[in-house]
Amino acid sequence: MKIKYFSDTDTALIEFTDKPIKETREISVNVYIDVDNEDNLISLTIEHAKVMAHLPDISYQQIEKNEITA
Repeated sequence: MKIKYFSDTDTALIEFTDKPIKETREISVNVYIDVDNEDNLISLTIEHAKVMAHLPDISYQQIEKNEITA
């Protein structure tokens, strides 16, 4: 997974795979997804990312199976 931030357009791009994109779909006014031929998620684009995604407050946390509680 790659996260790219384009400061000139305030756009965040999260790439989950590098497979070819079949279609871009608008999820909401500022959120788009790219899918492949089998409708698998390829990437996610967030416009106005500083407000919409609370950039630059990015964190990563790996949760192990034994840490998940119902």
